[in-house]
Amino acid sequence: MSKQYETVIGLEVHVELATKTKIFCSCSTEFGGAPNTHTCPVCTGMPGSLPVLNKKVVEYAMAVGLATNCQITRHCKFDRKNYFYPDNPQNYQISQLYAPICRNGYVEIETETGSKKIGIHEIHMEEDAGKLIHDEWEDCSLVDYNRSGVPLIEIVSEPDMRSAEEVIAYLDKLRLIIQYLGASDCKLQEGSMRADVNLSVREVGAKEFGTRTEMKNLNSFKAIGRAIEGERARQIELLEEGKQVIQETRRWDDNKEASHAMRSKEDAQDYRYFPEPDLVPVDISEEWIEEVRSRQPELRTEKLIRYKEEFDIPEYDAKILTSSKQMADLFEAATALCGKPKKVSNWLMVETMRLLKENGQEPEDLKFSPEHLAKLVELADAGTINSTVAKEVFEHIFYEDIDPEAYVEEKGLKTVNDEGALRETIERVIAANPQSVADYKGGKEKALGFLVGQTMKEMKGKANPAMVNQILRELL
Repeated sequence: MSKQYETVIGLEVHVELATKTKIFCSCSTEFGGAPNTHTCPVCTGMPGSLPVLNKKVVEYAMAVGLATNCQITRHCKFDRKNYFYPDNPQNYQISQLYAPICRNGYVEIETETGSKKIGIHEIHMEEDAGKLIHDEWEDCSLVDYNRSGVPLIEIVSEPDMRSAEEVIAYLDKLRLIIQYLGASDCKLQEGSMRADVNLSVREVGAKEFGTRTEMKNLNSFKAIGRAIEGERARQIELLEEGKQVIQETRRWDDNKEASHAMRSKEDAQDYRYFPEPDLVPVDISEEWIEEVRSRQPELRTEKLIRYKEEFDIPEYDAKILTSSKQMADLFEAATALCGKPKKVSNWLMVETMRLLKENGQEPEDLKFSPEHLAKLVELADAGTINSTVAKEVFEHIFYEDIDPEAYVEEKGLKTVNDEGALRETIERVIAANPQSVADYKGGKEKALGFLVGQTMKEMKGKANPAMVNQILRELL
């Protein structure tokens, strides 16, 4: 009888905060930029330079903590985590070990099996390290300190997840909360959200946890899913062979779909943490917490409920519209302008999603304005342009954010509702297609469709289809 194993997973998620400047100096946090151009004596660890805490970092950390049901630590302070590495300019990282800003929270996730609470052990603030770039040509490593000192929060979960599906649901929930708060754009591919996976396996029913490994270098949800499956299989195989799992940090290689050991896992004491002497503790008053709380936006869960009630939108549509803050903002702004939520929703759900998919883009990349979308809805709804023209105009809005009214005017795309002009064209079409006329009179409905098509062609697609149908039947 083969043994049954259970996977136990906890996550450490690092999120780069969307502040304009770094956590302890006034250098820019912008992504990209020539190497070592966003730097100063503080973030390059020059002796004698002193850190000064960025207040916005504390507010973002509190906002994320409140949105994930955490307790805010009223008296929180920073510590030094000492380790030597070329991308770590001071040879220590300023982090929080003893009094992190948020503790004991949770988020609720939805999976196939229903909803489940995933505990959050703590959230702490820290600075990011620089970045090593290996130069193959010169056979040396170069360091870029632009990222050094970029503010991070690290969200440490409890070991409450049991499958890749739960892990991805948890990450997705965190990502949406943080994006809605405006605290980070959470782009995994740019490294503004990074997840390290701590995973162990144990026999089903066992009380004790197995030995865990930590996996790094995971920059997409797909890679995370594959890494979890791969590591679970590797650990089970070791146990089945009577070997032991070693506590270590492993690096996942997504191309090879395999991981390899990087280093044996350190414990907190290996970092010789001690209180950061250059920064005063942060006292967070009840008033400050309330001020941050009062600025919290409406999060996705509340939006979903409101969309169904206020706009009478089906759940499936509401889920897609709220799955990105950019999409939800566009929907709400355009609806406020034209007052037609169903129509706005349709343009976003169908055409917008199609074009995003074709271009391999995310909703965050949408550039067009709600004003132009609302105008298009009005034009199509009033019958000023027909649906074929509306789709063509929408493509231009999507790519170039044109003003649809001006475009329709300039290109002469208005629907022809002039009965005289339509009648003339239809008479010509009937005269030119005697066979189809005979077919229609002989009871073939399809022939009418052909004649409608010919008329639309003559009118360059700008005729009112309902009117064409009506006049055709009358003349036949």
